[in-house]
Parts: sequence; C-alpha cells; structure tokens
Amino acid sequence: MATLGLSKVFILDKYFTELQKFWETEKKLQDASSSNEAVHLQQRLRSLSTELVTLRNRLHVQGGPIKNFSGPAAAPAAVQPAVPPRSTPLLAPPAVIPTEPRVTFPIAGADIEDLIHLQGPLTEDAVMKCLQARFAATNYYTNVGPILLCVNPYRDVGNPLTLSSTRNLPLSSQLNKVVQEAVRQQSETGYPQAIILSGTSGSGKSHASMLLLRQLFAVAGGGPETDAFKHLAAAFTVLRSLGSAKTATNSESSRIGQFIEVQVTDGALYRTKIHCYFLDQTRVIRPLPGEKNYHIFYQMLAGLSKEERAKLNLDGYSPSNLAYLQHGDTRQDIAEDASRFQAWKACLGVLGIPFLDVVRVLAAVLILGNVQFIDGKGLEVEVKGESELNAVAALLGVSGAALFRGLTTRTHNARGQLVKSVCDANMSNMTRDCLAKALYCRTVATIVRRANSLKRLGSTLGTLSSDSNESVHNQAEINSQHASTIGGSNNAGSKSMAALNNAVRHATDGFIGILDMFGFEDPKPSQLEHLCINLCAETMQHFYNTHIFKSSIESCRDEGINCEVEVDYVDNVPCIDLISSLRTGLLSMLDVECSIRGTAESYVAKMKVQHKHNSRLIDPKPLEARLFGIQHFAGRVIYDATDFLDTNKDVVPDDLVAVFYKHSCNFGFATHLFGSELKALYSSENVPRGISFRISPTSHTDLLNGDEPVSTLTQDFHTRLDNLLRTLVHARPHFVRCIRSNSMETPNRFDRGTVMRQIRSLQVLETVNLMAGGYPHRMRFKAFSTRYRLLAPFARLHRTEEKVLEDCNLILQYVIDLVTQKQSTMISTSWAIGKRHIFLSESIRQQLEKLRNESRHKSAVIIQATWRGYRLRCKWPNLKREKELQLNSNNKNTSGNNNTNSNNNLGKPNVNRGANSGAIPRPRPQPIAGTPPPDPNEKCDNKIIQQTCHLFGLDLERPPPVPPSRSYTVAGNTKLGYPQTRVMKMSFPEDGKGDAVLVKGETVVVVGASHKRGHLVVEHKHLTLHVPFQYLELKQGVNI
Repeated sequence: MATLGLSKVFILDKYFTELQKFWETEKKLQDASSSNEAVHLQQRLRSLSTELVTLRNRLHVQGGPIKNFSGPAAAPAAVQPAVPPRSTPLLAPPAVIPTEPRVTFPIAGADIEDLIHLQGPLTEDAVMKCLQARFAATNYYTNVGPILLCVNPYRDVGNPLTLSSTRNLPLSSQLNKVVQEAVRQQSETGYPQAIILSGTSGSGKSHASMLLLRQLFAVAGGGPETDAFKHLAAAFTVLRSLGSAKTATNSESSRIGQFIEVQVTDGALYRTKIHCYFLDQTRVIRPLPGEKNYHIFYQMLAGLSKEERAKLNLDGYSPSNLAYLQHGDTRQDIAEDASRFQAWKACLGVLGIPFLDVVRVLAAVLILGNVQFIDGKGLEVEVKGESELNAVAALLGVSGAALFRGLTTRTHNARGQLVKSVCDANMSNMTRDCLAKALYCRTVATIVRRANSLKRLGSTLGTLSSDSNESVHNQAEINSQHASTIGGSNNAGSKSMAALNNAVRHATDGFIGILDMFGFEDPKPSQLEHLCINLCAETMQHFYNTHIFKSSIESCRDEGINCEVEVDYVDNVPCIDLISSLRTGLLSMLDVECSIRGTAESYVAKMKVQHKHNSRLIDPKPLEARLFGIQHFAGRVIYDATDFLDTNKDVVPDDLVAVFYKHSCNFGFATHLFGSELKALYSSENVPRGISFRISPTSHTDLLNGDEPVSTLTQDFHTRLDNLLRTLVHARPHFVRCIRSNSMETPNRFDRGTVMRQIRSLQVLETVNLMAGGYPHRMRFKAFSTRYRLLAPFARLHRTEEKVLEDCNLILQYVIDLVTQKQSTMISTSWAIGKRHIFLSESIRQQLEKLRNESRHKSAVIIQATWRGYRLRCKWPNLKREKELQLNSNNKNTSGNNNTNSNNNLGKPNVNRGANSGAIPRPRPQPIAGTPPPDPNEKCDNKIIQQTCHLFGLDLERPPPVPPSRSYTVAGNTKLGYPQTRVMKMSFPEDGKGDAVLVKGETVVVVGASHKRGHLVVEHKHLTLHVPFQYLELKQGVNI
C-alpha cells in the first residue's frame, strides 16, 4: 500500500473528515421531507460508507486497525437505495495482484465460502473484495446462503462445452452440493426441482450446466460409463455445433435455450428429456458484422473429405465466397473445426441419425444463399446463379424448375378464388431466406426429437416434439389418454392400460431440471431476436426477485414479523410490462403492425406515442426514425427496428412447402421436415391454396387454415416462455448466478468494472443483505418439528399437534445454547415465530442442518456398532469352535511333516532350501460340516468319453500338449515383447527372507513367462526368480 503515496496521518485525517460527513448526512436523512431527497441521501450514505471501509482497511495495513470502531458505518447496511448506486469508491483497489499483502479482516480473505459471514458493513466494495480475493486463489464458486455465485475465469477458452469435452474438468464441491440438495429434496418430498442458471452472455452458464449434469449423473445416474450418459453426451455434442455461434462478446455463445428434464425416481436416474428454445433464426442468413454464423457450417467446410464435398456440390466453396457466411467473420481454425466435425459425425451415428441426410440439408442451406433473383425485362424474375439453384434442388431431391416456381410464385385466395402471381426479385429473395431458415430450424428440431426418443421404461410414446414445452408429467397424462382409448371395446383391457399409465405417470411426477436460457445481450445493432432474448433474461430476473425478495418480504408482513433488515430491491416489472403487456406492449404492437402491413418507421412512432411517459423507453442520440432504446435491468440497449416486421412474420408460403411433397420429392428427409404442414396442406383438394406456415415446426393439431399463419415469432416465444414458467412455478428452484470476470475472454483476469456492473444488475448485495440479516426461510410448525426434533432432548418434547409450537421453541432454544457454547465468535441466530410459520435466518438454518447431520451421523454410527457387536456375539461360539479345530489340525499336520522330514534327511548334508524353507505348509481345507462325500458313481462312463474324443478329434493315448507361454504381454491394445522393465508393486517375498529380496518400488527386468501359472521370470543380481505377476506393474514409457 506504500505505493499509493498516502501517509498514515493523511489517511487518518481523511477518515475522520468522511466520518463527519457521514454523521451529517445521516441526520439529514432523518429530517428528509421528500422521497427523492431520501433516495439521494441514501446513495450518499452508501458512497460514504464504502469510502470509510476502504480507508479503515488502508489504516489497518499501514499501522494496525482503529480501535473502538463500531460506529455508524455499519448502520447503512440496512438502508438500500431504490436504484443501485453507480458511483465507484474513492480509492478503488487495483485488479487482482496475488503479491499484495493480505488484510487480516475476513472481508478480504479467500477463505470465506459464504458471503453472509462477511464482517463489517455489507457494501458493494466488501462483496467485490471477497470475490476478487477468492478469484485470485482460484476459488471461483462462492455461496450466498443457498444461492451459488460462479465467476467465469475463462481458463478453458475454446472448449465446445459439451458433456464429452468437460469430462476431464474437475468437479467443484459447491456444484456438487447444489445437485445433492436437489436430489435430496426431490427424493424426500417428491416435488420437481429446478436448477436455474442466470447471467449475462459469456458468464459460463453452459459450462456450469454441463458440470451440473455430470454431477447429477454421478449422484443418481450411474456415472459417465452408462448408456444414458453416452446418449445424452452425443446429443449435446450435436446440438452444440448446431446451436452455438461466435458473437462480439462470446466465442461460444449458445443461441438455443435448453431446459433439461432428468427424471429421478427413488434416487436413481429414470430418463432425460431436452427442451430446446430455438430463437436466433436471422443468424442463419445474416450474421452481424464481426460475428459468425453457426459453428456447424465452418466445421463442415473444414472437415468434409474431397469425395464428400464433391457429392454435396461444395467444391470450391469457402466462408469467403458463401453469401450466408462472408458478411460476418470468416476467420477459422481449420484443424480445430475439422476435429470437432469428426466428433459431431460420430455422435450423429450414436443417435442413429443418417449423417448424409443432415449434411445434404446443411449444404443446401449454404449454397442457397448464393442464389440471387433479379428483376427481368418483363414481369418475371431471373435467377443469377442457375447452377447453384440446380445444385440446391439436387441436394433437396426436387427438380430445379419446381424449386424455382416455389420461390418465385405465390397463390392468393381472393374471395374464394385462387389467383397465382409472380413475385418480384425482393420477395423471391425473402422467400429464399425463409426456406434457408426453415430447413435449418426443422433439422435442429428433428435431431432434438430423435435425442428425446430413446426408449426407456415408461415412455409409451417414443418421439416427443422439440417445440412442445410441456413437462414430462403433462406429456405422460396425454400418453395415458391415448393408451386408454386403444381397447375401447374391451373394458377390462382399457382399465388395465389406464392403471398402467397411471402408475407410469406416478413414477415420473418428480424431475430435476437444469435451465440454461439466454443471457442478457447488448449487440450493435440489436434486432428482434435480441429483444426476445433480453425479455427472457428480464423474466428470469423477475422470477428470482419474486422467489427470493418478494415472497420473503410479503410473508413477514402477512404474519406480523418485524424484520430489522429492510431490503429495497429493484423491481423490473415495469420493463417487462413495457415489452410484453397484452395490448400496449411492444411485442403486441408489433403483431398489430404486421397484420396491417405497416412499416418500421410507423411502428417506432406509435410506440413512442403510446409510451411517451415511460421512463424505461428511451430515445437514442442522435434521433433516428427506426431506432429506440430500453433501460433493462442489466443496462441500456438500443434496438434497430428495420427488420422487425419481416422477422416477426416468420412464414413460408404453401407454394414452396408443396414442392417437398413425397410425389415430387425423392429425398425422404426433406419431406419429413415439412411432414405436419404437408399433411395439413394435402388434407384438401386445392394445393396450393394461399396459406402460410411458420418457419419453425408446428404440430399437426395446431395448424389452421387461413391467410395468416397460426402465430408470429413473438407470439410463439410468449407461449413457450409461459409454459416454461408454469413448469418452474411448480418446482423448487435452486439458483446459480454466473458472472463473467472480464469482457475480453482473457484467462485469469478480474475486471472490477465488468464484475461490479453484474453484481449490481444481479442484485447480489441485496441478496447478501437479506440472507445475512433477514428471514429468507420459513417452515410450517409441524414440518419444522418433524425435521429438527432429534436435536432436542426426547423426554422434554410433547410430540403432539396441540403443543407443536412449544416443541419448536424448545428445539430452537436448545440449538441456540449449543451454538453459543461451540462458537467462539458470535453468529447470527435470529428467528421469529409467525402465525403459521417459523421464520429463520440463513445462519440459523445452516446451524440447524449442520447439527442435524451430525446427530444423524452419530446415531448411525451407534446403530451400526450395536448391530455389528450383536452379530459378532451371536457368531462367536461357532467362530471359537472353528478356530480351535483349525489350530488342532495345524498342530497335527506340523508334527507329521516334522517326523517325515527328519526321517528323509537322515545321513544327508544340510542344504539351503531357499527363501521358503522356513514357511509353514498351508493346511488342507476341512470339509464343510454336513456335506456328503462325492459319489464315485457320478463320473462319466467310457462311452461318453469316447464319443466326446471322437467329436473333437482327441486321442486318449496322446493328450494334447500344454500350449507354450506367450512370448509377449498385452497392455491396452499393444503387444509388448520381452524383455520388459517393470516396477515392484510390493516386496517379494513378503516376509523379506531368502537369497534375493525384491523391494517395493525397485525396477526389475522381466525376461519371459514362467512355467508356473501366473508367474513371470525376473533376472535380478544374476539370479532367476519366478515372481507372481500381481507383484509387478509395467513401467510406463519404458520397453527394453
């Protein structure tokens, strides 16, 4: 700290000056007359408190801490501003410097695993210092009570972040606790559990989700060697390449949201299901400047062989001359992309998906971008790149003329009359882009359905749609309805099927879900997909606020509990209402503008008039007719509405869909991609008839006829998000909050500004404040007594429902006495009794769980010791008798052998018998009591022996010789010849007696296999020894 150039006297003077300002501001806050003034003074108090803590720590480092400081710096910990402060501390610490002297306050220590144990005022600076110190000590996971903070260190940049690629990464104990807690609660209560990961783009959500899934398989799924794990790992490898892309801030950005449902029944993994939320469709045809298209396109161009490229008409193509790739970043690591493509190809085979079918569609999408339509001399359009059009048609199994007609003509229904018209060049190019997006989206959806169709116990329907966001138990109910109608004529069979499906549904009620949804983004320019992504991030933040803050505060208020800590969190409901309210929301207004065929300028103008008094809607500078801004919970984003209307329509005309009908298309996979639409289209005679279908796949029951599609992109996104929230509301959430350490993806770099913005947006300080001093947990009286009554003396408990409250008080008082006796430092043990619940702070809950686990472990040890002692006492008479018999038998055998040896050695010289001369011979095993002697009549007769010898060509007079020992050994898949260098795993002989002793760890030379079974010949100090192979291990990398 001497490098700051500040003397101790100056810092002390500055400290008391700031302290005087603090006292004056606190007095003004008590006399404040308006809410605006109070908010300003609260922010001032927070800023002064941060500066006081910083100065105090600097004084402590230079000359020891200031005595008797209990003062008002701790007071503003309970005063939270209505808006998170944006001012930084006066003397901010530098970035991570491992050599900096460590402050002895716990606030700066890396050993604080839970932020609720921070000492002193709870400020942003205190939280930042703790996270920074733990980051420098490579501790990237920190708890805030039951909530886990994960700081992404970017130590494995370039990892594709799949189950296979993260298999060798170390698993953290904090993530393991999250998984074990979810499995425990699911097994005890039967309720679904949801592990929700949230954070900005690039904060490591996908990495953490893969580690959590590995932990879940390790706890309940049998580990990574099971077929279920390998199948799921293959699915993630395939989907990762199809759903990830490089953005401006994240080289492995997930453009597909995933909710993984894992059925766990009786503590064992039952089945898995992947829900995908594919959203970023515009990237397929137009990646943003400086960004890339989806990874699979670059991997395919790098990994295809010459024969495969020729078969797919991709000869001569590269990212620089493909229209759908050349507008973005065209740089690529060819070797890395080729390696990933081979792994992707192998995983397709694991899922049972034909590799050639998928790459045919992907190649068609790439080449389709080079097909350009221009206006001709007459009304018709001309194609620029006819060879590319024919190549796409050949890949999709249709004729070039049919594909041209589907792209350039449109059928309209005018008052019941079908009218065909020719599209202009602009409309034809838009239809081409819609076809490219539809082919890609439907290919991804087909692969997800295939990944979910793994036959498991209880899956009455093998294939589940990827665009269905119903939970598994809802799907099981539908399945049971189908099954119950199969035997309609047979009442008994119908009842049995219904009973079977009810049993299946009961077995799959509870699940553990891992949610990895889109993170907050601020690209430039931001499009409609980014608005939906940020709405999803806002919704997940609101779900967190409701579950952590709102429910706790409202429960305390309803039951008359006065909490000393008043948490004033920032509610983002106004921003969600601005975007998604029913009639006046931006998305609803966009749907109206699409229905009247408006323009981007009119849409933005109407939006600004409707929400002119909304502070969340901001005007960009300089003003432009198509730009608008929104103040999100994580920052301000400027959106460009130029392509909003076209993206929202999300339609493919039936003229184009009809091209892929099975009678005109010989590529079955392409027909399958539009299966539901073709079925609905050809259900009537007139084809095409002027209807439209959505780009993303739609189930057959949802398809309706009309001039407009069933729903727009925003309506479909709303439906999926609502279904997801319904699933989460009925589940017990476990939150993992991910934070990116810097914005440049630099390994092991902690950028305070980047982390501070995320701490404020995620409201980490408010969470710590609530967990440390509030009542975030509540339990019913009966549930509390049932769970923790083992902590109190059994004789003093009433154990009746009428006096359950007295039992709860007794348990808490007993626990507090135990904690006070054991702990040298004072720990918050606050609790309160309401009308129906007991309210607990996080500290007392942790103490209760710790004491409960210790008591259960102690009781288990006592039970096991008692049972083992009882069993041994029951067995002891028999064991004693067997020992006596064995001892008598050993004495008889020893005396007989001694007499025989003495008679045989009379008159012979004394000969050294080697290392085993003094060993006691092994006694012959005694027959088991009650076992009859073998019957000699049960042997095979001579006739059977002769027939067997004749059958296998054997000669009784000359039996076959014993096969010679192998002249090599096998290590893995390699044959290793002799001689070999090996290392002794243990000493030989074990008693250490003999002419030659091989010591553990000694290197020896093996010259061949011994004639003794299971032995190797070892040469050591000019002696030849026969050593059992178990005593030796092959020395890696050495073969003489």
